[in-house]
Amino acid sequence: MSRFRHLISIDDLERDDIEHILSKADSFVEIARGEKSSGILEGKILANLFFEPSTRTRMSFESAMKRLGGEVINLGSVEASSIAKGESLADTVRVVSGYADCIVIRHYREGSARFASVVSEVPVINAGDGAGQHPTQTLLDLYTIKKEVGLKNLRIALVGDLKYSRTVHSLIKALAHFGAEMLLVSPEALKLPDELKENGSFAECDLEYAVENADVIYVTRIQKERFPDEEEYRKVAGSYRITAEMLKNSSAVIMHPLPRVDEISYDVDSLPNAIYFRQAFYGVPVRMAILTEVML
Repeated sequence: MSRFRHLISIDDLERDDIEHILSKADSFVEIARGEKSSGILEGKILANLFFEPSTRTRMSFESAMKRLGGEVINLGSVEASSIAKGESLADTVRVVSGYADCIVIRHYREGSARFASVVSEVPVINAGDGAGQHPTQTLLDLYTIKKEVGLKNLRIALVGDLKYSRTVHSLIKALAHFGAEMLLVSPEALKLPDELKENGSFAECDLEYAVENADVIYVTRIQKERFPDEEEYRKVAGSYRITAEMLKNSSAVIMHPLPRVDEISYDVDSLPNAIYFRQAFYGVPVRMAILTEVML
């Protein structure tokens, strides 16, 4: 029996639920790489409703579904859909839930995925809602950390946009289950909201200290699209940049939810501790685990 019908927030999962998904993902790695085949979701249809741009999340869900024998239908561009005619989110979700066995939704408005789960006839997975949460990204981040350095006695530095980053917000809540120590590195205007500091152990520090002391450096993009004022964005754009020179004496692994702009130099890519492309791949087996959990 499934442990959950919908996946909307990392808050909906207990530690044993998270560990169950991470363990289940292990069984899908070879299928995700195309080394084995599976038809476990044959006859099932996944509907992708993406109201914001996406590359990795959308395509990794498609890859996960197709490698498990299922099919995928996509909303396509909002401009070419009935939403452009004024159709409500509720009506769109109700209609699409009649076409598919599961809906993955990304929306610019926080709370939209929770709302979709209320009106949908089929399971709903949150692929990011505004500055809210991004639970599947969190699960693939945890899986990456587990595979690369382990989750015990973890010290992780969270660098960049800690105010608006939904990936950071979800990750912090999940890491609290594992007793991680979190180092916070951000511009003054992008500090972590106080309400999130109730989840776990935190210390603010500079980037130099983080590089020298963290097991994992989790870098985030300064998100221009989240700023209500472009002038405020320009004040903090380019605040941090990780370079190979900076990492020459560091054993910390470097993660990033991607896309990056200029916060990680391209000369970091060839370093053994740069794992953000493996991190992106791990999204496929993790999302396989989630899809099979809600659909079978």
